[in-house]
Amino acid sequence: MNDRIQQLLNQMSALEDDLRTALNEQPSTMFFQIKGKRVEFEQSIKETHRRLKRNFFRWLVTDRPQNLITGPIIYAMIIPLVITDIFITFYQLTCFPIYGIKKVRRGDYIIFDRQQLSYLNFIEKFHCTYCAYGTGMIAYISEIVGRTEQYFCPIKHARKILSTHSRYAHFLDYGDAEDYEAKLEQYRQALGKEK
Repeated sequence: MNDRIQQLLNQMSALEDDLRTALNEQPSTMFFQIKGKRVEFEQSIKETHRRLKRNFFRWLVTDRPQNLITGPIIYAMIIPLVITDIFITFYQLTCFPIYGIKKVRRGDYIIFDRQQLSYLNFIEKFHCTYCAYGTGMIAYISEIVGRTEQYFCPIKHARKILSTHSRYAHFLDYGDAEDYEAKLEQYRQALGKEK
């Protein structure tokens, strides 16, 4: 990897860290605090949320009909998600210790906090819980697979990829064979030292 690309990757990483910090500081302007797993809003915000909540029957009448019709299709996707969740978790629990790869913390990716929003009715909270599980699961799987790829084959593809996991940008260039085995071992060692 040439110096210019490495410099850009370092800048991107620093900007991502700054963005995460800014996003974590932002909630303080929304009048809530996180206490453990519980989110607590100021009393005035709680009252506003309760006033804005649509009851179930009003929500049912005003919701788009296509959302109700396609609901069973959407929720049927829970079956492959749960099966994949079981298999990927089993894979990580059994193989990562053998490879010396630090395990991915599921709680860093699957976050259930939207049900604490009092302006959502119980159906909306159910939807939010399902979406949090689905998108969190995909991110969790991506990180597990990304660590696996870093262990076995940290090489970029010859063709451009539309979207990649966070580790991909630091992989070896396609066709860069010089000291491949030594570099591969460095990638593997780094996996065991992650936070």
